[in-house]
Amino acid sequence: MEQIVQLNSNAKLSEHFTLGEMTKSSSHPEVYNIPSHEAIANLKRVCGWLEVLRKRYNERYNACHLEHHPSVMSSGVERSALPLGLSKTSHEISPRASLGRDDKGGALGRDDKEKPIIINSGYRSPQLNKKIGGVPTSNHLTGCAVDIRVEDMEQLIRYAAILLEYADETNQQFDELLIERNRYGAIWLHFAVRARDNRRKVALIIT
Repeated sequence: MEQIVQLNSNAKLSEHFTLGEMTKSSSHPEVYNIPSHEAIANLKRVCGWLEVLRKRYNERYNACHLEHHPSVMSSGVERSALPLGLSKTSHEISPRASLGRDDKGGALGRDDKEKPIIINSGYRSPQLNKKIGGVPTSNHLTGCAVDIRVEDMEQLIRYAAILLEYADETNQQFDELLIERNRYGAIWLHFAVRARDNRRKVALIIT
């Protein structure tokens, strides 16, 4: 009998990011998507950057942003009808994306001080990458990339600025920082860090 490999979804890759959220697929949950040890190590490296992004964004913008952002309702759910919950090339769509969850899975409201970074897509197995139409050379295949959900272009630009600033301050390199937009008008931030041979590619991608 073939051994069934199960994923420990609750395993922490860093303080605020779990293996489950870095391997989920909303459109194809049935597809095998178990990362190798090397891919998990790559995901941990990316999560190190995401922790910095989460901390700095909350320190600088979150209190004001939660209070005044027009797309936030009292229940903490995004009002926008844009299909923001999708991955890079798959057009995985969730029409009403949640504003976020706290570290215990509870909904975030106006009074919460910290907002999470929401991941649309992280690691993709070859099977999943093919299913959603990802490119054969995608950094997602090695666990080196994440697609980050954003509320609007303002938040996306602030995310990108923080990541670029951190790269300059620490003299670390990343492989890709891409502002991406699909034919439905949805936008997200694609960010990738490799163990080596990083290209520091910054670009606008319209698919």
